[in-house]
Amino acid sequence: MKRDAVILLSGGMDSGVLLAWACREYDKVHGLYFDYGSKHATQEYAKAVSLARHYGVSLNRIELPFVNELFSSSLLASGEEIPDGPYASGNISSTVVPFRNGIMLSIAVGFAENLSVDTVLIASHSGDHPIYPDCRQGFTEAMSKASQEGTFNRVAVLAPFAACDKKGIADLGREMGFDFRMTFSCYKGLKLHCGKCATCLERKAALGHEQGLDPTEYME
Repeated sequence: MKRDAVILLSGGMDSGVLLAWACREYDKVHGLYFDYGSKHATQEYAKAVSLARHYGVSLNRIELPFVNELFSSSLLASGEEIPDGPYASGNISSTVVPFRNGIMLSIAVGFAENLSVDTVLIASHSGDHPIYPDCRQGFTEAMSKASQEGTFNRVAVLAPFAACDKKGIADLGREMGFDFRMTFSCYKGLKLHCGKCATCLERKAALGHEQGLDPTEYME
């Protein structure tokens, strides 16, 4: 028996594919977009809106201005420049926003409880785990346990892609006929994907850019 789910919809590639998957698996999906002051918020939100319209789901925008004001991260508008190059602890740890997923999931769980929905979905995947501690499977499972203990409706937090890397997500998206042009990944917040930051490089590899399979338009 299918049921409702709440999904964290950033407008990026991972959450976009998760939305397509969720619309197949659940009767009704409720989208949440969190604006925490990132450099790429404008581009991401526009994609989240388009995705929600395309799949016929509701989308609520939740503003978290305190994150940009109180936390330090190059991902935030208040932070330093986004580094170029592939994911590595020496250059990409600056993009970590402290406990970002924990904050967003806490709100999403409350939102789900208010709607009497018992499932919250997040698009964390195995490629995120070494860099971002709040993307790790152990964290998600701990959050799920806490949310079930703290809600009448026993809200569970699920990361369906936890054991999957970004290429696996790309492959799943293609199987479902997902249009990756509906998503935005670049952390720099430019009009087009920069093609040089870690997220762009990861997107290129996952979508087969060198093989001519990537529909994304890059600056370089």
